[in-house]
Amino acid sequence: MRILRSIGLMKRELSAHRRKGRTVGFVPTMGCLHEGHLSLVRRARKETDISVVSIFVNPAQFGPKEDYLRYPRDMKRDASLCRKAGVSYIFYPDAKSMYPAGYSTYVRVRGLTENLCGRSRPSHFEGVTTVVAKLLNIIRPDRMYLGQKDAQQAIVLKRMSGDLDMDTDIVIMPTVREKDGLAMSSRNRYLSADERSAAPTIYRALQEAGVLIKSGNGDAAGIISGIRSKIRPIAAKIDYVSVVDTKELKDMKNIKGEALIAVAAWVGKTRLIDNIIVRR
Repeated sequence: MRILRSIGLMKRELSAHRRKGRTVGFVPTMGCLHEGHLSLVRRARKETDISVVSIFVNPAQFGPKEDYLRYPRDMKRDASLCRKAGVSYIFYPDAKSMYPAGYSTYVRVRGLTENLCGRSRPSHFEGVTTVVAKLLNIIRPDRMYLGQKDAQQAIVLKRMSGDLDMDTDIVIMPTVREKDGLAMSSRNRYLSADERSAAPTIYRALQEAGVLIKSGNGDAAGIISGIRSKIRPIAAKIDYVSVVDTKELKDMKNIKGEALIAVAAWVGKTRLIDNIIVRR
């Protein structure tokens, strides 16, 4: 495994592999890796010849009052996990190389980014789409692997890739969870012991909502109200509970076909997101 910081060197290395007919799988991350990331890596290794993991805490996707400076970073541990997982390359650029002086180009996906997390984090997705567009231009992977926990992000990136005719297949894999159902996240380490014990309530509320929908309940307002009532006792603040379609991420009143049930809530000082996809 090699750790590369230079954009130019990363491009040259992968171009050499492509000339030899090797395929490239890519897992974009902000580091602080966990089993969710590693499940993506294993899939990339299984399906492609060369696996690349990027580790870059992207300042462009954090708002002015968000946790960019304290976002967990542990490159030594991340490198060890990647090495054990058989990763070919870690791409580990710094902010100055990704956003040099005078940088002024940003990518925006309209519509899909205006609901859910986009309502409370209006600049977030522009930062995500911009950095991933840059990473896709640098890595030029055959496949990019994303997790469903960040469902809106995955749907937005898939739309961006298609709209801009990027030659990368987007593979979205199931959310990886702890034994008690909590979705794995780098931010889980912010939780106190009591908060960590309470946090799985979010997934349990989603599961119960899913059972109701599959049994024929199509009343989105009632489903949302039920989820809110279950998580309100453990949440310092509920950002949103939403039922949306999986194509345009529009709010649904009557649940028909495939629906994304999504939650964002603060447990203590930690913002957690989770979701399930159900069909009625």
